Amino acid sequence: MSNLEIGAAYVRVSTDEQTELSPDAQVRVILDAAKADGFLIPEDFIFVEKRGISGRKADNRPEFQRMIALAKSQEPAPFKRLYVWKFSRFARNQEESVFYKSILRKKCGVDIKSVSEPIMEGMFGRLIESIIEWFDEYYSINLSGEVTRGMTEKALRNGYQSVPPLGYKAVGEGKPFIIDKERMEMAEFIFTAYHEGRDMTSIAREMNRRGWMTRRGNPFERRTVARILSNRFYIGEVSWNGITFHGEHEIQKSIADVFEENQQRIARESYFSNRREASTCKHWLSGLLTCSACGATLSFTRSNNQKKRPDYFQCWKYSKGFHPGSCSIAVKKAEKTVLESLEHVLETNEVKFEYIPKNSDIIANECTRIEAALSRTELKERRIREAYENGVDSLAEYKANKERIQAERAQLKQELHTLLSQKPAMPPRQQKLQLMANIQSSYTLLSDPDVSYEMKGSALRSIVKNIAFDRETGNIEIHYYV
Repeated sequence: MSNLEIGAAYVRVSTDEQTELSPDAQVRVILDAAKADGFLIPEDFIFVEKRGISGRKADNRPEFQRMIALAKSQEPAPFKRLYVWKFSRFARNQEESVFYKSILRKKCGVDIKSVSEPIMEGMFGRLIESIIEWFDEYYSINLSGEVTRGMTEKALRNGYQSVPPLGYKAVGEGKPFIIDKERMEMAEFIFTAYHEGRDMTSIAREMNRRGWMTRRGNPFERRTVARILSNRFYIGEVSWNGITFHGEHEIQKSIADVFEENQQRIARESYFSNRREASTCKHWLSGLLTCSACGATLSFTRSNNQKKRPDYFQCWKYSKGFHPGSCSIAVKKAEKTVLESLEHVLETNEVKFEYIPKNSDIIANECTRIEAALSRTELKERRIREAYENGVDSLAEYKANKERIQAERAQLKQELHTLLSQKPAMPPRQQKLQLMANIQSSYTLLSDPDVSYEMKGSALRSIVKNIAFDRETGNIEIHYYV
């Protein structure tokens, strides 16, 4: 064992490969290959990128950069050979591959080996390695182009390939969509109710009250209803990526009869709709007040008639039709209640608060990365479905890719759950002193009429995590933190 050389391993999972090994499987194969070559890879020298990290830019891969930094940290480098599952795991383009391999080989004296692509030593082996990398880069670029070209050709031949709108379902092979009777009832209600004078928000609210959900299992909201009302598929037009043709699918007469009149009403309402205010901070409580019923924020609404109804905050989910119960509070009442709470804390010196250490920013960034990766899994599923529908992938390949993406989603959700379940350490006693000082400073700013909303909002956010308003009881609960 004393004669073993020290090696390192770099692992990244590609979502483009249909026969990709999992990270654990890649590590296992690499360790076996290294042992056979007389190399020992310590656990600290195994660099595994987390799922969701894109391989297109090396600057965005933290484990890759950590591996490069370790190799450059001393002379000679702490490891003599870097193992990868494939050369394409090292870099996704030829330019970066040449740059970083030059650093490792010439400056650090580190050899690079692909365990699944064995090549001979010397100049001829380097040529084969470059050809493999060129082919991988070409495959990645060409796959996207081939899928797009296939879908464009299908659209030009009047093929159906978009997601079926509410009330329809696909039958595959580019054939016309057919009516889904159960969900067509929902589409008919939307078009008929709007034609009868109901607004989009009340329609969404009524659909949610009836327990109807979108095809993704989400509640309806105003913009969902707006998209359905404006979709010309219901009168026979099929569109995909700028290509439009008259389809052969069955049209629901009750919808077609009111479609154009609905479009005229939409145009009128869009013309007279209120424009958004340009201010970056409408009120210093904006973003802090939350609805106790659903947890959504209360949006600031400026009234056109201050005598009839002064400015108020309203739950945005209620405004968009997500839930039936209104949750609104007058601006002056909210301001008064918050200031009275601050005064009470300063007078009694009694307050319960949450301590959030600074490293929580790291956790927040990780959560953001994982949530972004989760959203990309939906795009991946759509792409593999398009590849299957356009004949790029077989049914078996489609099923395998779908299972792989589902497994990736499950792992990302587990990582997110683990991060969110981490409890920060209890704060030291002096944290209360710091909080009280912050509350005093914030109260001074909030009480000054000459201070801008932006500055007041920043001051309040430095001590308040959120403010929950319960419409039924009229109570406001302020959550402090330091």
